[in-house]
Amino acid sequence: MASALESGDLRAARARLPHLCGRDPSELEAPELARATVESLAENTSDAVVAPLFWGAVAGVPGLLAYRAVNTLDAMVGHRSPRYERFGWAAARLDDVANYVPARLTGLITVLAAPDRRRALAVLRRDGHRHPSPNAGRCEAAFAGALDVTLGGTNTYGGRMEHRPTMGEGPRPQVGDIRRAVRLTRAVSLAAAGAAVLAAWAVRRVTSSG
Repeated sequence: MASALESGDLRAARARLPHLCGRDPSELEAPELARATVESLAENTSDAVVAPLFWGAVAGVPGLLAYRAVNTLDAMVGHRSPRYERFGWAAARLDDVANYVPARLTGLITVLAAPDRRRALAVLRRDGHRHPSPNAGRCEAAFAGALDVTLGGTNTYGGRMEHRPTMGEGPRPQVGDIRRAVRLTRAVSLAAAGAAVLAAWAVRRVTSSG
């Protein structure tokens, strides 16, 4: 995505966005594509990295696999639509429960990895609850504070528009912020992996000594 936008190839960038999130890219310009990418990175740092590591540390491989099953089910049928409204809500709520702790851990680790921790923490505390999702807002607010940008706004999903509250105090994300967000994601992921290894080691020592 960063390479496509840096070279001015909007067509390639729009084609790439569905790999990252579900919003309609057909009318999005470079700044909105950048915002969508940064928001997707923030949320998926929790969903794809921190949450599996957390459940793996808590319950081993079965816990990790169970979490991935819940998360995949939510991605498949958890979205609000006429087709899935009668049973998709259950998958969505289960995913919310499974991600409750990991999302907040992601927010805290992001604050620790931020260049300005005080600012990142302030934005997380002030804006983290404003997102419609009980979990995604924690991640996005922390990223907004860490990167000093403003996330949120109007998104289009299959012809349906959603107006989401803004989070952060800085300017709207630009193309150059994508690579900054990637670096932040890597830092948070490495920190989470280290914490998960230490937690699993500690649990194993307690279990073996008992």
